[in-house]
Order: sequence, then C-alpha cells, then structure tokens
Amino acid sequence: MKSGSNLERVILSGQPAVTAELGPPMSADGHEVVKKAQLLKGNCDAANVTDCQTAVVRISSIAAAAIAFQQGLEPVMQMTCRDRNRIAIQADLLGAAAMGLKNCLCIAGDHQSFSAAGRLKGHPGAKNVYDVDTCQLVSIMKKMRDNGLQEGGDTLEIAPKFFIGASWTPMGDPIDFRPVNLMKKVNAGADFIQTQGIYDIEGFRSQMEKIRNMGLHERTAILGGIIVPRSGMMLKYMDSSVAGVSVPKSLIDRMMKAKAAAGDDKKKARQLQEGEGKKITVELIHQVLETPGVRGVHIQAIEWESAIADIVKAAGLYPRPNIPAE
Repeated sequence: MKSGSNLERVILSGQPAVTAELGPPMSADGHEVVKKAQLLKGNCDAANVTDCQTAVVRISSIAAAAIAFQQGLEPVMQMTCRDRNRIAIQADLLGAAAMGLKNCLCIAGDHQSFSAAGRLKGHPGAKNVYDVDTCQLVSIMKKMRDNGLQEGGDTLEIAPKFFIGASWTPMGDPIDFRPVNLMKKVNAGADFIQTQGIYDIEGFRSQMEKIRNMGLHERTAILGGIIVPRSGMMLKYMDSSVAGVSVPKSLIDRMMKAKAAAGDDKKKARQLQEGEGKKITVELIHQVLETPGVRGVHIQAIEWESAIADIVKAAGLYPRPNIPAE
C-alpha cells in the first residue's frame, strides 16, 4: 500500500473502482461542499475536488477536500501546475497530508483565458505559472512519498503518503502521441489515471489496445472518464469545442429526439433529456468497463452531483465495496 486510501484499496481488490466529481462553489459557503459531499458519499470510492476548473475562482481544492473528508467522503484533491511554483506545490502537499488527505490528481489546469469563455468575466489577464509540468509534478510527489525528499533534495522528517493520479486524453490530437503521453506519466510514477470524457467507444478501445501492447495497463490503474450529458446542446458543444472529446452523431440524435418529444414544454424537455443522459451514461459505463485494461470509471456529473446515485445504481455498481484498512 502506497497511501492506504480507500480508492487504492478498491483498485488493489480487483473490483471496478468508481470515482465522481465535486465542484466547489464560487463563494465562501462551505455548506455547499457539505451538501455535495452528502450526495456523493456511499455512491463512489472517492470524489475529485476540482481546482478552480476553467480557471474560475472557487473554494480551493484542498480546503473543499478537507471539508468533504470531514463528512466521510474520501476526496481526490486536484493540484494544478497553472497556479503554483514548486515551492507552493510542495507546501500545499504537506498541508494536505497533515489534514489526512491521501489522493491527489496532478493536472496542468485550464488556461486562464478559459475563465472568460462563457458568461463569467473570469481572470483572463492573470499570469500563469507552469514552473513544472504534469509529469514533473507526478515525479515530485513520488520523490516526496517514496524517498522522503523535497524536489530540491532537502529531507522530509515525515513524508506525505499520496495515491498519485494523472489525467489522460486518449482521443486528443495528435492522437498517435497519446499513448506516449500516457507512458511519460506512468514512468513518472502515476498510480492511477483518469481519462477525459469518452463517448467514442471504438476510438477509445483502439487506443487501449495500444496501451495494452505497451504494458501500461499493468503499471497503472486506468479509470475511463464519462461526462454525464444533460442536453443535446451540451453534447454538440463538447463535440465541437472540447479538446479530445468526440461525440457520435447517434448519441446527439438521441438527446435531441428526447427534447423534441416534449414539444414546447421546456421543463419536460429538460427532464426527458436528463433521463436520456443518465441512460447513455449507464451504457457508456458498461462499454468502458468491458474494455480490457480498464480498472474503473470516473463519472463527471458537472454541477449535477445528485445524478450520481441513480447512475451508479442503474449501472449495477452499488453498493460500493467496503474494504477495511490494514
């Protein structure tokens, strides 16, 4: 055991792992985190606590993860390279470990220009940091955990024990480079991988075949990412505007057909699309888990944490395993 986290124990048991996502609020209201933690508790093995996703200011990942942990939900805090240099990163990691956090997902972080892409003003003029990249961040964490050393070489009296994660976009461009990108993160020390949202199952399986040929599935636990669709327009947007996401037309048509069935009733249209979105998610979960080399799923119900319980139960993944700590 590298960290002793619940997520690590489930993965080592050989049972399919389930992670979800908790988005902190754009306010100092910790009760919002408590509410979301209660929705997710018992329906996943751990929940990612996002780190200012889309470069929008929210309660910090570490603080929100600590609140979720107090509520009995195991968090996966996120650590972006965008906002911190290596000193701040290591200080935050030590602080998180001191609060009992055991899982960390290393990501680059959305560019600050993303924050002004929608209705929000955001901080497009903010300076990014990127003192280290994602692979270097994974390596820093591994060095702290396994060798008890800071990045600069100073000794840690007590080393943080993290289950180290990284993200992967299997269908991103250039697609032939994606397996190499994953290999770099695995070589750096990533214990688990959460992928970008998968809708193109055949394309994902083609990439996973390459991963198996490289033996990477035996060196890290790959959790297939699934973004829960709420509307046909959401799927159209992801297909056209989200890097590394390709949505088959058949899925978009299903969502649009559900909307059309409601006629001019907007409330019913939303309900029908959300219901169809849950069905699509369950189908994708089964298809992803049937793919050789996959060890679990990462279900992302963006600002819709209440949908996770229904989805996990419908997919036959409830109750979640209870594996006592050694």
